[in-house]
Amino acid sequence: MKKIILTMFLTVIFCPKITAQNIVKGVVVDHNSEKPIKGVSITLQTTTVNTETNGTFLLNNLSNGKFIISLKHKGYETQNFPIELTGKTIDLGTILFYEDISLDQDLSTITLTEDELNGDSNAADNISGLLQSSKDVYLRTAAFEFSSSFFKVRGLDSDNAPLLINGIEMNKIYDGRPQWSNWGGLNNVTREQEFSAGLAASSFTFGGVLGATNINVRASKISPGGSLSFASSNRSYQYRIMATYSSGVLKNGWSYALSASKRTGDRGFNEGTFYDSNSFFASVEKKINDSHSLNFTSIYAPNQRGKSSANTQEVYDLKGIQYNSYWGMQNDKMRNSRNKKIVEPILLLNHYWTMNDYTTLNTNVAYQFGEVGNSRIDYTGSKIDGTINGIPTIVSLGGANPDPTYYQNLPSYGLKQGYSNVYEMEKTFINNGQLDWNSVYQGNLKPFNEEYAAYVLYEDRNDDKQFSINSIFETEINANATFNTSIQYRNFSSNNFAQVTDLLGGTKYLDVDSFADTNNLKQNDLQNPNREVTVGDTFKYHYNLTTTILNGFAQAQFKYNKIDFFTAVSLSKTTHQREGFYQNGKFALGSASLGKSTKPTFTNFGFKSGATYKFTGRHLVNIHTGYLTRAPTLRNTFSNARINNDVVENLTSEKIFSADASYIFRGQQLQAKISGYYAKIKDATEVSFYYADGIGGSGSEYTAFVQEILTEIDKKHLGIELGLEAQVTATIKLKGAANIGQYTYDNNPRLTLKSEVDGFQFTSRASNLKNYKLATGPQHAYSIGLEYRDPDYWWFGATINFFGNAYVDVAPLTRTNNFTDDDGIPFNDYDPELAKKLLTQEKFDSYNVINIVGGKSWKIDDYFINLFASVSNLQNTQYKTGGFEQGRNANYRELRDDKALSKPLFGNKYWYGRGATYFLNLSLRF
Repeated sequence: MKKIILTMFLTVIFCPKITAQNIVKGVVVDHNSEKPIKGVSITLQTTTVNTETNGTFLLNNLSNGKFIISLKHKGYETQNFPIELTGKTIDLGTILFYEDISLDQDLSTITLTEDELNGDSNAADNISGLLQSSKDVYLRTAAFEFSSSFFKVRGLDSDNAPLLINGIEMNKIYDGRPQWSNWGGLNNVTREQEFSAGLAASSFTFGGVLGATNINVRASKISPGGSLSFASSNRSYQYRIMATYSSGVLKNGWSYALSASKRTGDRGFNEGTFYDSNSFFASVEKKINDSHSLNFTSIYAPNQRGKSSANTQEVYDLKGIQYNSYWGMQNDKMRNSRNKKIVEPILLLNHYWTMNDYTTLNTNVAYQFGEVGNSRIDYTGSKIDGTINGIPTIVSLGGANPDPTYYQNLPSYGLKQGYSNVYEMEKTFINNGQLDWNSVYQGNLKPFNEEYAAYVLYEDRNDDKQFSINSIFETEINANATFNTSIQYRNFSSNNFAQVTDLLGGTKYLDVDSFADTNNLKQNDLQNPNREVTVGDTFKYHYNLTTTILNGFAQAQFKYNKIDFFTAVSLSKTTHQREGFYQNGKFALGSASLGKSTKPTFTNFGFKSGATYKFTGRHLVNIHTGYLTRAPTLRNTFSNARINNDVVENLTSEKIFSADASYIFRGQQLQAKISGYYAKIKDATEVSFYYADGIGGSGSEYTAFVQEILTEIDKKHLGIELGLEAQVTATIKLKGAANIGQYTYDNNPRLTLKSEVDGFQFTSRASNLKNYKLATGPQHAYSIGLEYRDPDYWWFGATINFFGNAYVDVAPLTRTNNFTDDDGIPFNDYDPELAKKLLTQEKFDSYNVINIVGGKSWKIDDYFINLFASVSNLQNTQYKTGGFEQGRNANYRELRDDKALSKPLFGNKYWYGRGATYFLNLSLRF
């Protein structure tokens, strides 16, 4: 009897909490179109549901108490409401969802910097565009907070993350990376994205070790309505105007969407970096019937910008971090000698076939074509000065390097030479220190030239054509199993040449290499010796690169109450080839430079698998592992594609093993994820170009412009990622993120040098790089932030971000035995302790930056006005984002003597991050 009474007593006490029939319901609609939104995630206590097609949701079986209900959907601002459950039904009514205006920051536009020889290879490899669509707090932090510091997720490049538009891969075949500017300025129509992180399953592609993103630009999937916006910034451009209109699905089954923008500026953060971009987008779709739809999309985003230079610390100390050596004044106007122009339209045709309620087949065709040009000044002009025994005499016109940071123009050179006017050199550089266009023109007008140009402005051009076709099949086998498969074919052709764009006051230019010894060796094309060229002519080099890729993947996914898992496999075949149109005088025999090369062919495969175990709705663990091989890119297949057909010796596919594991906590007010990751890359290949002193010995005779081929490279990436998000109140959110990584060379790869110099020899040898850090930006990054969202539709956020463990990119040549030998004989003055110090990798100083953002939305009748503003690096911190050792000092004596100077001539070159910058955007939606 006592047990019965006790049971009844406890039941009375706890009955309200256990048996209360709490129900929460509502409907979510787009604030602009007021149409219902499907798939909004609503979380309350441990229950999560998604809105139905009509935007409605219902949660029941909830316990009494005070809680926060959270509503989230990709591309929209998160909504949070405090509610008190007392056993009654709560109807939240109609909830307006506002688009996330923070996406208007235009993450695809960044300021690229580069040094003279390495071009874009050492520039920022921005991956933020892949991450902005992620719901993961850590990855979104990496996109919005870390990217300005050139942070790389897991220390990996963006070629490890395929980017697709309507199911077609857009990564450039030449180097494997996305060309963001091909669709830049079209934020409003590229927001619908599906992102798969890491080795997670993707419905569209096998993916890479950093995941995959598919941008959906179907006309029917773009939010209906119109918008106009104006933005102002001091980062890459100064102003942006953008207009977008989408019809939604009309009664006759048609849909269309149009968007256009203009981004422009006389300069970005760095001096002389003008920006001019126009972007146009059109997509039209016809729903033929319930089973078939056709969509056609065209994207045209021509753009050009002025580049900025990497500089030594000596230069930055004299001129500041905004300094850029590539520009100078001409006729009272700022003119940059290093401009990048991109005009590459994209055409897409997509067929969507819904076979039944469980099966779909998408077939996609894409064609991209156009040109990319990178300009620079050539100062090695020559002329024909009569003949000797009927053979033309080629004479150099004595052009000097016009770069104001050329080492002989700097005070450090004057100090080394013992000049008495070093102070005057310094003052001249501080007060002027820019490219002297007038001097360049005067150099071409000398009577001695006889109308030949010593200087000429030209473009390195690559005119690419790429055709792609694929089919993506997906079927739901049953309630628990889904099967995906795809097959894809891509054909790529790249026409590469140099083209004269400005003779700079001259009349003609002699197309020869003035540094070569004999007339034949001087010829860039023996088929047209001593050719005189003018504006618009092709010269220096001309060749075509082709690649064909056939690949496919298959994937099975299984979902159950307690566990989800998948497995996927891929198979591909890649073939590269070069065809030379010039017969270079230094590689004249047979097909060494003229005609077609051999066809290196690679067959590759991949396997990955993953599982998520759900202990409860709040506690989850997932794990992924994968092994894949991939063909070398075109960039790293030929040792010097500009002048010959030589394929890199012993070229092989990269092998990549990767694994990660995560614990996920989904609480009512706290969400957290901690991940551990590991990636091992084997047999990578890298080709680079630079001048080097001290190859095989000391002295001027041991100087050459070389191609450095680094093969059999092993790299190791491991670390921990953490993301936290705490909904303290309905309006205040705390968030934090951290990455603690370690990215290193994991072996001593093989290094080979080649050169155009007659008789040059440098046999393959080991480069002792093991345990040196990879130059991947900060390997440690931390972020702490606060966000306030007012019910009256305004919000504010602030973050402080900490960065550390960033390193300079080391020169592999100085880590070979060439560093210790004098033409094969060990240096008799070699000091091992000093050598160790000379070869110590530079570690950049740690730093922190504060970023603030804010926004406000208004509704006036049927119009919506959004204001967004952000300030990055509020405290104007100066910090290095990257840099590299110059390979100029290739041996112990050269490097020792240079480092002994108070101001080294060939010190490391650096990129600095931007100082305090802002972005302001005002938009009208209707």
